[in-house]
Amino acid sequence: MDVPFWAWPAVLGVIAVMLAVDLFTHRRAHVVGMREAALWSAIWVGLGLGFGAVIWWWQGAEFAGQYFAGYVIEKSLAVDNVFVFAIIFGYFAVPQRYQHRVLFYGVVGALVFRGVFIAAGSVLIANFSWILYVFGAFLVLTGIRMARHRDETIDPGRSLTLRLLRRVVPVTDDYHGQRFLVRRAGRWVATPLLAVLVLVEVTDVIFAVDSIPAIFAVTSEPFLVFTSNAFAILGLRAMYFMLAGLMHRFPYLKLGLALVLVWVGVKMLLLEIYKIPTGVSLAVVAAILSVAVAAGWLTTRKTASGIRELQR
Repeated sequence: MDVPFWAWPAVLGVIAVMLAVDLFTHRRAHVVGMREAALWSAIWVGLGLGFGAVIWWWQGAEFAGQYFAGYVIEKSLAVDNVFVFAIIFGYFAVPQRYQHRVLFYGVVGALVFRGVFIAAGSVLIANFSWILYVFGAFLVLTGIRMARHRDETIDPGRSLTLRLLRRVVPVTDDYHGQRFLVRRAGRWVATPLLAVLVLVEVTDVIFAVDSIPAIFAVTSEPFLVFTSNAFAILGLRAMYFMLAGLMHRFPYLKLGLALVLVWVGVKMLLLEIYKIPTGVSLAVVAAILSVAVAAGWLTTRKTASGIRELQR
């Protein structure tokens, strides 16, 4: 794929403009409702699909297919972030009107860190082709581990990151609006909002260790890896506000994500034996996620109906 130099600043410019629009729109702290979250989700998904259409027109169907496969994989794995974000916000009792600001800066940090990881991954693959098999084995093992421990929950209070932060800078017990730092007794101290932001950033870095190798399984083009990752991550905030209250309706989603990781890991391990077509890979990922979502929704609907019947 021949990508001219101007394409990179052009894409970064579009991302910067959209982030600026998002920040301006949410400059005042307020509770993001379902309608607003759905509208922004539609905007971000439309932007991601529109960029895929540009890739199709510019570079052809094969590269567009690789972009869409990477986009769907990252978008689906980002749902796991939503689970963890909901736990972190609940543990710190973050007021809903402040959650968007935390996620906004979290996404900005995620774009920077993922850009670094993608650049490092591209260099490794270019110089050590065998690293793809390491990525593949890692994804298979990660998927198996996720499936085995899918019912476990995290405890933010026991996080090593939080303990280290509290050693570096004192953390207040009270929120001070949307501020991350305040001055007390002549020195700067962190508010709980900064602790939440740090945990969100570290969580995303951990998830990136899984998701970026997964995208390299469907495309080795750095431009496609970054753009599919970036456009999927941009909609993470709206996705959170849409799905945070519905997590109980998707009990099999984590198992589905685990199977996706195993699938892309196997695809990577089979590169020298058989190169699975991009369209087939995308169809398998979509099928796994569709079954996981549908099964969870139907199961929980039956459970909810049974509870309502007993209450009557």
